[in-house]
Amino acid sequence: QVQLVESGGGLAQAGGSLRLSCAASGRTFNKYAMGWFRQAPGKERGFVAAINWSGGMTDYADSVKGRFTISRDNAKNTVYLQMNSLSPGDTAVYYCAADPGDHAPTRLGVLWDYWGQGTQVTVSS
Repeated sequence: QVQLVESGGGLAQAGGSLRLSCAASGRTFNKYAMGWFRQAPGKERGFVAAINWSGGMTDYADSVKGRFTISRDNAKNTVYLQMNSLSPGDTAVYYCAADPGDHAPTRLGVLWDYWGQGTQVTVSS
């Protein structure tokens, strides 16, 4: 099994920034994609951003493109989500996910094998 632990969530003001981290531990894979999803109250969990093993391929939801940046440090088994220009619409529980394999990341949450417990991000206006 792979354990994913998110950190860095909290309260931010509109226009502010937060950086989320997700550390992977346990069973190691040769290569795996990493992603971030979020779930707001009363809504389904949705795709935010993803990155492939090498970091050469990234994908973003239209709603965060240009404001959020996903990156990874494979030596530390950690993926990051830098969130800038936050708005109240970004308020949600943010989940980290891992998908074994060296391939382009998918936006489909059901195809991701491992999930973290989530971290709350609240943006006040």
